[in-house]
Amino acid sequence: MTTFIALLRGINVGGHNKIKMADLKQLLGSLGLMNVETYIQSGNVLFEANQDESSLQRLLEEEIKKAFGLTVTVVLRTGKEFLQVANHCPFTEAEIRSAQAAAAGECLHVAFLLKQPTAEGVELLKPYENDAEQYHIAGREVYLLYHDSIRNAKLGSRLHKLGTPATVRNWKTVLKLTSMIESRDVR
Repeated sequence: MTTFIALLRGINVGGHNKIKMADLKQLLGSLGLMNVETYIQSGNVLFEANQDESSLQRLLEEEIKKAFGLTVTVVLRTGKEFLQVANHCPFTEAEIRSAQAAAAGECLHVAFLLKQPTAEGVELLKPYENDAEQYHIAGREVYLLYHDSIRNAKLGSRLHKLGTPATVRNWKTVLKLTSMIESRDVR
């Protein structure tokens, strides 16, 4: 069995695409996924399965559409992949502290991409980086560091230029999901 994290894109945001986490947990359990656990209302689900990532993604998207009538992108990472994301933040502690001092809210986020961005997509994102909005792309993740609120950031709203769906989680959520994975003794 492999531990997976499913990150649902765009649910329970601003009163739209509502899915109760208890209902989502029940749905995934009914699909034969094991040890299903959710975290907060933004669509973070841990579970164990024997299927591969692409099969699981299709299954979850289809079943969510059937059960809730919503077309939702599901981004998956194995527990090991997620731990690597948390353990390899490219920004230094000093950079993060500097952003925290200036930011109105959370300053560090990770955008989880459905697939690795193309070189053309990366070039299209470059003009939006500046002293107040920085990013670092590592495979299928984009680490985002804001010196202001994410709500005011132009960079985050331009992630679509990478040519692949993305769902963003703040660093506190990344760390909480990491601790949940570690409690499962994932190696």
